[in-house]
Amino acid sequence: MAVLAGLAVIYFGVTGRSTEDGGVSGGVVLLALLAALLVWHLTKPAGNRPVD
Repeated sequence: MAVLAGLAVIYFGVTGRSTEDGGVSGGVVLLALLAALLVWHLTKPAGNRPVD
C-alpha cells in the first residue's frame, strides 16, 4: 500500500505539469516519500505480538 501511495503522488504530480518540463521534481519525490511513510505508519501492525 505504501508503494502505491508513493506512485499515486508521483503520477498526479507529473500529470499536472506541462510536457516541456519533463521529469519529476524533487518536491514531488519528497511528497511521494512522505505519503508512503504515512501509509506505512498507519497500516503497520500494533505491538510486537504476532497476528492471529
